[in-house]
Amino acid sequence: LHRIRQGLIKTRTATINQLRGLLSEFGLVMPQGRYSAQNTIGSILEDAENGLPMLARELLQDLSNKIQSLNLEILHYDRRVSALVREMASARALMNIPGVGEHSASTIIATVNDAKQFGSSRQFAAWIGLVPRQYSTGGHVHLGRISKRGEKHIRTLLIHGARAVIARCKEKTDHNSIWLNQLVERRGYKRAAVALAAKNARIIWALLTTGKEYKINYVNG
Repeated sequence: LHRIRQGLIKTRTATINQLRGLLSEFGLVMPQGRYSAQNTIGSILEDAENGLPMLARELLQDLSNKIQSLNLEILHYDRRVSALVREMASARALMNIPGVGEHSASTIIATVNDAKQFGSSRQFAAWIGLVPRQYSTGGHVHLGRISKRGEKHIRTLLIHGARAVIARCKEKTDHNSIWLNQLVERRGYKRAAVALAAKNARIIWALLTTGKEYKINYVNG
């Protein structure tokens, strides 16, 4: 289910990029971002004064219709994921973690047969690709960027979830939000999102191997 949905998302992204590229050949610019692009394409195709040839207008409309059709298909799979998650107690337990939603929780449960096959939370995070590479210079060990090896789909979902959490905590004053805001100040937005995703991966491993419920403990983390 997740793989089919992800394939549709890739097709939609490719179609939007194709539409953007073809319009640029006529000097017409579509804004960046999926939502902005889709909100703009209708007005571009309906503008009779922009010099777009009729044949091009018709063919680009076909691409726009394809994007709308893909939106409906993806929504259909989103609803199927929601329905499945309601029947998956283990997935719902993971969703108590800030930044872990329906897609990431159900993907992890569907992919990880037995979390105990990983000897530690670090091994689990490394399997996802969320641990920093190590390199040595002058006898000292340094940590570089994350390896980005392993389960790319799960890694992407956890990072997107972490970004959403960070975006919502800017104006909040609870301990967890303060910790995250300080993390962003010290390490920058991108590194903070990766750090939170890695921390969530370790928490997920702990929940899967112990069966315990999630409790917020970021302040002491």
